[in-house]
Amino acid sequence: MNTTTAASKPGPAPTPDPSHAEHDILIVGGGPGGLSTALHLHRIAPHLTSRILILEKGHYPRPKLCAGGLTLDTEIILERLDLDVNEVSYAVAENIHFDFKSKGLNVRVPKRHALRIIRRDEFDNWLADKTRNRGIEIREGITVRNVIPDADGVTVETDQGIFRAQVVVGADGSNGVTRRCIFPHAPVYTARVLEVLTPSLPGRDGGGQGRGLGSAYFEFSPVPENIAGYVWDFPTQVKGQAMRCWGIYDTNILANGKRPQLKEPLAREMSRFGFDLNDYEIKGHPIRWFSPDNQMSVPRVLLVGDAAGADPLFGEGISIALGYGAVAAREIGESFRRGEFSFGGYRRRVVRSAMGRALIVRWVTANVVYSFKWTWFQILLWRILKPVVLMAAWLLILNWGRKLD
Repeated sequence: MNTTTAASKPGPAPTPDPSHAEHDILIVGGGPGGLSTALHLHRIAPHLTSRILILEKGHYPRPKLCAGGLTLDTEIILERLDLDVNEVSYAVAENIHFDFKSKGLNVRVPKRHALRIIRRDEFDNWLADKTRNRGIEIREGITVRNVIPDADGVTVETDQGIFRAQVVVGADGSNGVTRRCIFPHAPVYTARVLEVLTPSLPGRDGGGQGRGLGSAYFEFSPVPENIAGYVWDFPTQVKGQAMRCWGIYDTNILANGKRPQLKEPLAREMSRFGFDLNDYEIKGHPIRWFSPDNQMSVPRVLLVGDAAGADPLFGEGISIALGYGAVAAREIGESFRRGEFSFGGYRRRVVRSAMGRALIVRWVTANVVYSFKWTWFQILLWRILKPVVLMAAWLLILNWGRKLD
């Protein structure tokens, strides 16, 4: 658990740059959370479309560290937005293995793939194009430096001038400026992640016209070493070439115990298949995960996506970010109808939504699965209690997208 400090203390609102027209809704961050918020607003409150502005600090397609797994819930939400994710290049995992020391659960989904894996630069670029096509403005290459709410609106200071809005959506990720400005002293629950790409592995990829058909693996053997997470191994593709995406996720729940360097369990797992981690570029990034006591809004500003909190159990962020967008759009739309922007009910709306209920279950599950770190418990969970785990996962952790309001 870490504590951040504000980029600067709120003070009198600076005078907006007259070249920047005031917008009703300003979204900071053009990833899945911000784009989903805009797309859902267009769907439920189309009269607000022309008054939405998204500020993105990068330029599409911009690199983004992410394993890129799209769950069924992701695809359901995109379908509800009339978007066809088949337009994005992807690899397929026909099944998913949840293992402890190479033995455990094997999950298949009848009549469909278990997991679709995309590259985030391609996926975000595609989603941004779809957002623009619906009349929503995105400005790229703008870095937000400060977010200052007041009684009449929000001032957003950037490297290209000052913007003014009725409300601001903080969709700028785990280390985003928006959250740091409005919650300078709030606790932050942050996971550690490392990620590498390697060539395709024939024994796991299985061919399939270069699309990386095969299996995805979650290996929980690091848990007894006080690494509260797993090593993953997914099929993926880069510019049409079949590859593997490897990585390790650690919630930091066991951070007080003695543990190895994060890369050691990853290197050990990769070496079993003939890969030397030292031969590949390792990239790391934090993930801020959901806790029921996470603060998510102040008057006129609310958070979505990783800024609000991703899945603590697996670190999954894409479907959760899209779900936050749907919930935030409802909150914003109702606020404009009432002419009242306290967002006092936003956190309650999140936790009571189908996505929020799934997040709470995942938070509880993470604290159990990773805290009971004994080898015998992990064997019991992943090898012996298979039917119970599968039923609980299907009823409580997955399949929430169909129930999202």
